[in-house]
Formats: sequence, structure tokens, C-alpha cells
Amino acid sequence: MKIVLQDLTKTFPARGKKNAGEVTAVDHFTFEIPDGELIGLLGPSGCGKSTTLNLISGLLKPTGGKIFFGGDDVTDLAPENRGVGLVFQNYALYPHLTVKKNITFPLENLKGDQKLTKAQMEEKALEAAKLVQIENLMDRKPGELSGGQQQRVAIARALVKMPRVLLLDEPLSNLDARLRLQTREEIRRIQRQTGITTVFVTHDQDEAMSICDRIVVMRDGHVQQIGRPQEVYDDPANLFVAKFLGTPPINVFQGKVSHSRIYIGDEAIMEIEGVDDQDLTVAVRPEGFVVQDNGPLTCRLDRLEVMGRDLSVISENPACEAAKVRSIIPAETVVDTRQQEVHFTIKPNKIFLFNKESGKRLPFTLVAGGRQPQMFSIKDDVDGSTKTAVSDEELREMVAASLRVGETAKPARSAGKKEDDNA
Repeated sequence: MKIVLQDLTKTFPARGKKNAGEVTAVDHFTFEIPDGELIGLLGPSGCGKSTTLNLISGLLKPTGGKIFFGGDDVTDLAPENRGVGLVFQNYALYPHLTVKKNITFPLENLKGDQKLTKAQMEEKALEAAKLVQIENLMDRKPGELSGGQQQRVAIARALVKMPRVLLLDEPLSNLDARLRLQTREEIRRIQRQTGITTVFVTHDQDEAMSICDRIVVMRDGHVQQIGRPQEVYDDPANLFVAKFLGTPPINVFQGKVSHSRIYIGDEAIMEIEGVDDQDLTVAVRPEGFVVQDNGPLTCRLDRLEVMGRDLSVISENPACEAAKVRSIIPAETVVDTRQQEVHFTIKPNKIFLFNKESGKRLPFTLVAGGRQPQMFSIKDDVDGSTKTAVSDEELREMVAASLRVGETAKPARSAGKKEDDNA
């Protein structure tokens, strides 16, 4: 079933003196969910994702806009007539009923031509239970089940009527880490097996990215970006999306572009085209760092964290917004922990530039034949202290200039000296 949300808006009235203004939970949301896809509504608490789900289900009436299921306008249709299955975060099972009774409950309210016999209801309940692999628990009550088993009962109850649309409102939040992983895989398997159009609400970006066909990133009632999970991760529209997706989170630095170079602090990282000189925000994914001697980015090494297949390099950089810079590198990489500093080059496809004020993404292209400049420290001849850091190109210019000065200052050799040399 294709779902179309057309300029959907939901505004809640003011409540009391402390909340004098109206609250717009969903603001002009337009989106088309293709038939048979699993879509994730993703965002922090209060972004409007659950409100959107309740609007689709009919539990809330929109302030403005339209909702279509296929070609049918269901904006004003009652929830029970929309053909939706809804799974809540807290399961919402009837504690005094068995698993079988919980699953068959929606079927008992069918009327007219849809009314079923007891045998038919039990048959459908068994089919739904087999789909979520709880057919051996039909005579138990919810209090005798684990959290994962209770969630499967809730999913079976939502599926027993074979709804046109399945709506999942943070169904994994109450489960521990291992059960979350197992249950989200089950949700994906069930969705593929049934082919039901599914909307999955979550604040956990790992859940959304692992099982959804597409994700909708929301913030303060507005859609920030829509796309396939990997595409959104690799090509964030703004700084909020870049920060929200990724574990560990993206590293954010204060930087600038000057003379077609990206700078983090005072260090030139790479040569680019397409961005005017300006102060901006530079963000680098943790996997975008490559440890390399004389790499252009210098950080103070704090420690290494062994993660099995990877190493996490924890370091510090004065230009970083966070206290620590987190870099994920292959486990076989050798890092000398005796050194106080670690040097990195940056993968071009893992660095992003954002407008400092609006947070909007600034696209750029690498200079043809360009490279990531290496940085060198110039030390004082007297006390050995570091005076400045320059790129390799600037260093070559300084050396060439000093050689020219040396040639100019070189004294002329006497004729007698030349004869001695010839001898």
C-alpha cells in the first residue's frame, strides 16, 4: 500500500501561562512511501516522528494537509477503518489474557462480512504466531514472557488482521542490546515476508540504518533529509544530519577555507575547489582518518582503545568542538604510543564542510592532481622552540628563497684561487 503525506501539519494549542504559544509538532511534511517498503522516521525526542505516526494511524487529526492510502483519502477516516496495525513501545498487552487471546482480540471486533468463527480466529492467530516464532507460547500470559517475547506477541497481534500498513512506534526501546539486535532482524524478516508497507519510528540511528529501505531524518517537526541509509550517511544535507548519524559521532572542528585549501586550526588539510575563502565548520567521520608520519593534521595522542577488528585512537585537537577526537583505524595499524603526537591524513570522501551560521552543507571538489599537503614545524636555531607550522609547498619556497639569498651573498673567487683549483 503506497502512503502519501501531502503538506501534513499538526499544531497543538497553548497550554497554560508557561506555554503561551502554539507548538507545531509536524510542519508541512510531504513524503511518498512506496508500496512494500520499510521506512524509518528518525530523530531526537520531540522531533515529531511519533506524532507523524499517530497522524498516519488516525489517532490524531492533522491541523492541515492530507493523507492518502493508495488512491484513497483517509485524512478524516476513523483509525479502525484505515486497516493499520500499530505496535507500541510498551507492548500494550492485556495481562489477564493468554498469548492466543491477545493475538485474537482484534479479530473479535470484526463485524459484518469480515466476522470470523472461533476456529478461523484461532487459525489466523496460529499463523501470526508462527510468523514471529512464538507458536509454542500460546497458552502463556504476558507476565510469563521475556521482553522480546512480549514484543513478538504485540507484533503478531498487529499482523493478525493482515493490515494494509504496519506502524511501529519505538518497538525496541525497552529491550536490552542483544534482544534489540535480534528483534530488529526479526522485524525486517517479517516485513519482507509479508510485503506490508511499514513505518518504523526510532531515535536509534543504528536500528534505522540497519533495517530500513529509506530513512526520514526529522528535527523540530521539519524534515531534514530523506534517502537510503548509506546515502544519507555518506552525503548529509546539513550539520545536524551529519552529527545525528554515526557511531562514534562525527568529529567537528572549527576551520576555514583559504586560497583553495581546507584548514583545521592552522593546519592545511587538503586542496579543494568550489568554496570561497571563509570561516566554516569542518566535520570528519571517525573512519576518515589515516595514521601517517608527517600527515597534515596533528593531534595530541591520549590513548588507544582496542575494539577487536579496529583500533580507536583517542586524541585532542584545539580546533575540535568536543573534548576528544575519535578516529577508527584498522587493527593492524601501528601507532607509537610513546609519542605525544599522532599525525593523520584525511580521506576526501569522509570530510564535510558546513556553513558556520546555517549548518548547510557546502559541496566542494578536489583540485585535479591535488594532494593533501604535509605540514612541517620551523624551529628556532637558538632555543629549539617551534615558531610556526608550514606546508611542504611553503617550505620549498622558503628553502628556495634562502638559496637565492645565499647565492647573492656568496663572495667572488679570486683568479689565483681558480688557478689553484685547476691545479
